[in-house]
Amino acid sequence: MLTRLVCVLMVCAALVSPALAQNRAKIERDFQTWLLQEIWPAARKAGVSRSTFDRSFRGVSLNWDLPDLVPPGSNRQAPRAQRQAEFGAPGRYFGRGAVNGASATGRQMAKRHSAVLAQVEKRTGVPGRIILAIWGRESAYGKAAIPHNAFQVLGTKAFMSRRAAFFRAELIAALQIAQTGQAPNQSMKSSWAGALGQPQFMPSSFLKFAADGDGDGRADIWTSEADTIASIGAYLDHHGWDRRRDWGFEVRLPASVSCTLEGPDQGRRIRDWEKLGITRVSGRPFPNHERRGEAFLMLPAGRNGPAFLVTPNFYVLKDYNKSDLYALFVGHVGDRIQFGVGDFVAPWGRVDKMLRSEVAALQRGLEALGHDVGGADGLAGFKTRRSIGRWQETQGAAATCFPDKQIMAKLAH
Repeated sequence: MLTRLVCVLMVCAALVSPALAQNRAKIERDFQTWLLQEIWPAARKAGVSRSTFDRSFRGVSLNWDLPDLVPPGSNRQAPRAQRQAEFGAPGRYFGRGAVNGASATGRQMAKRHSAVLAQVEKRTGVPGRIILAIWGRESAYGKAAIPHNAFQVLGTKAFMSRRAAFFRAELIAALQIAQTGQAPNQSMKSSWAGALGQPQFMPSSFLKFAADGDGDGRADIWTSEADTIASIGAYLDHHGWDRRRDWGFEVRLPASVSCTLEGPDQGRRIRDWEKLGITRVSGRPFPNHERRGEAFLMLPAGRNGPAFLVTPNFYVLKDYNKSDLYALFVGHVGDRIQFGVGDFVAPWGRVDKMLRSEVAALQRGLEALGHDVGGADGLAGFKTRRSIGRWQETQGAAATCFPDKQIMAKLAH
């Protein structure tokens, strides 16, 4: 019986595979036609020459291994396949190897590039330690492999992804970069998402923010460390970095202060947070100029981990990458680079093993009760965290503001 089943499956595979291959071949042909009929006219209008266009797409075909693709003829509204099914504990983002490595190398880079870091900080107000931490996180200070052909990645995603319009604009921007000849050796490498160079800029960000840090008249974010530093500083400056403020502080959160007060829409002056009993974990007072400024409660693991008061600069870091944990990593590593601080004082607590689909079901349950969770995406952002806490308080329970199996069993839809 088993042998017969195997034979049947082999026969089916033999019958289906040629059809799949034929369909892919047709889509590949359609892609080449689309490049000529849709992308070339748009590129020409944007100032790209035909020689640049042809050189950029020479030998380029679709990359079928990229995530979030919607080939022609498939359902763009179908649920997205979950590539990372497990809901991750926030503490994993701060693995000792990643934090220590970025900090140690960052201190070496701070010495090596002290002059350009000082110049960029004077011009933009962005501390060198913050620039270094972003550089370390994005490309391991230029050591990370950036293996993809940017035109293949952006072309594929512009042709058949859920965010096709976004990637089409980025593809045209990449062609404009190629037209200027700023990419070294006319070779433009990117991540699987189309991000370029050591600071991992999308092409449109390169056109707006790439800066010349070494004075050679070019902005080379692929091979120039000085240009990389200057470009990251220019990006954060443009997005509103306030040179008078820090990024944030780890704090002690009294039991009397509800975790539902988290979020960038519930800011208070630091001196008002102090009146509620919030203090720095270091025992030192908040700087006087910071006490007058607005800050926001940020609890990436709810009551199951460290607590922070973050300034508007924290949200400038989120303009670079939308993740709370990314911005927190950058601020923390930056502090370790310059001030030699250690780990967070509060430990990361235990987090139940859950699937993102389970967290999404919990989010849908909260939405059904009228809570704004920021979308049922299986990621526990601040809106989801505080919605959990608000629901817990209506049940007469202590708010933890973080998903767990018990909460999921009661709320999942």
